Amino acid sequence: MNRALAERSRLQKQTAGQVDAFHNFSFTESLATSGITFRHQIVDDAGKHFRGNHYDHGSAVVSADVDGDGLPDLFFASQLGSNGLFRNLGGGHFQDITALAGVGMADQISVGASFADLDNDGLPELVVTTVRHGNRLFHNLGGGRFEDVTQAAGFGYSGHSSGIVCFDFDRDGLLDILVCNVGRYTTDDKGAGGYYVGFPNGFQGHLFPDRTEYSILYKNLGAMRFKQITQEAGLRVPGWTGDASFTDLNGDGFPDLYLLNMQGDNHYFENQSGHQFIDRTAATFPKTSWGGMGIKFFDFSQDGHPSLFVTDMHSDMTGLQTRISKTNFTLSFEKSKSESWCTTEYTDDYLQGAANNVFGNSFYRGAEGGKFTEVSDQVGAETFWPWGISVGDLNADGFEDVFIPAGMGFGFRYGINSVLLNVNGNHFADAEFILGVEPRALARRYHTAFVLDCDGADRDHPLARGHTGMLPISAPASSRSSVILDIDGDGDLDIVSNEMGDAPMVLVSDLASRKAVNFLTVRLVGKTSNRDGLGAQVRVTSGGRTWTQFHDGKSGHLGQSSLPLYFGLGASTNIEKVEVLWPSGKRQTIVPPIPVGKLLVATEPE
Repeated sequence: MNRALAERSRLQKQTAGQVDAFHNFSFTESLATSGITFRHQIVDDAGKHFRGNHYDHGSAVVSADVDGDGLPDLFFASQLGSNGLFRNLGGGHFQDITALAGVGMADQISVGASFADLDNDGLPELVVTTVRHGNRLFHNLGGGRFEDVTQAAGFGYSGHSSGIVCFDFDRDGLLDILVCNVGRYTTDDKGAGGYYVGFPNGFQGHLFPDRTEYSILYKNLGAMRFKQITQEAGLRVPGWTGDASFTDLNGDGFPDLYLLNMQGDNHYFENQSGHQFIDRTAATFPKTSWGGMGIKFFDFSQDGHPSLFVTDMHSDMTGLQTRISKTNFTLSFEKSKSESWCTTEYTDDYLQGAANNVFGNSFYRGAEGGKFTEVSDQVGAETFWPWGISVGDLNADGFEDVFIPAGMGFGFRYGINSVLLNVNGNHFADAEFILGVEPRALARRYHTAFVLDCDGADRDHPLARGHTGMLPISAPASSRSSVILDIDGDGDLDIVSNEMGDAPMVLVSDLASRKAVNFLTVRLVGKTSNRDGLGAQVRVTSGGRTWTQFHDGKSGHLGQSSLPLYFGLGASTNIEKVEVLWPSGKRQTIVPPIPVGKLLVATEPE
């Protein structure tokens, strides 16, 4: 660990007593005992022949109970080699069932993944995007087996796809699919493993209109059939969209969309009664992060209103702080943590106008009437080189916390992952060193990114000069995607990551052994609404307080999972009621007895 990170660790631990949120617990790296043998494999554009394009954005990790045994299973996507599906055996132990499931997709350059019940039969389907190897739709047959129904479903698009959003935009009870497309950043030349080699100037793709690749909205027609309706729905918008999410911001019962842009303005689309979407960005979010990478709606303050957290990776690649004084831009600049990590100077032409951008993470606190205020400085939302964001109540106090995977990996310095503890809905406290998430064990801090044949095919590689034989090249660890879930069934939340070119991290919490954990998990079963209940609002009243969650399934960078909602209850040991506002518009109230520390299955009234 370098001197700067050692000093950060010292200061964080020294001031831990000032953190007014429970933090007397820690996470332990438990990959070795988990049975998870997956290892993410990168393409040469992200390593040996590194190019500044979007292969370095990595791949997703998502979770769902794929076989109906009540335990959350894990799916890891990879660029080269095989994806991995691991069945949860209980107690934090997993079994590789990738071959049984038929979801390996060897060397298909997988990117995003989503679990969602698309045919309302109680079993989650798996959707996977790729870079020019065709997106896939796998129908869940039960027992951990899947069938590739991509072509029959009308889902066979092949391009530069990324994140996936399954949501019922027209409230017909069937989940529709939004596929986020980044934009064309590859040539037609193929490299090792069959990947398409990127443009040398791939990271400047937003400057070339002919490289635009529109995101796609698929309407679910039933019987596992889909139809593209992007243009009719008003969503044909340019922008390098790596990910997106949804919630009902204006309270009309229809889910609205927020699309990230990795290189420019983000876009917020208001749903017009399930018929089409209208861009309301300027009126609702007048300033958006320039380099949007991760997104999550959640009730930060537990006041019943959704807030929005957007992580901004690409601003961390610029020395913009020194440039601002030379321009007339008036910018909301929020990079106090990130500034020392900046490496590149962006020009005005490259930014294509930046007066309406935030350079750094954005945090929009929600209020009555769908109004938002950008308060990232006030709440302490800035982090180091962030990718996505996973949200969950890590200390079970009723306020949802944040895990942000970070770092660039090969060619860059080691970057830390961030844990932000939510302090009573007022602000975040940095806690990655307090909770043992950082620093990683030395053996996990660096890994072999690739091996050069200095006497053979790689003799002309710059790093091979002066060497003979086989030369391993080391890279710092770098997390990409993550998911928060209870993998071992002990009642507290754990963290699993997908690492760039490395094995996952499995961070197991010991919270349940440190204190009594009062919680409630809620699994929704829609009847008129979609079976997953995606788009529902759930409120739990306990100890005289009401806790709210907006069920979107968004679990991390590039990932959407099918997991029960987890409500930490703090010191409360009784639940007064559970209220569900279903996507259909039905309202349901469940009254005691509702046992604490158990799963509540909430079935929509017929």
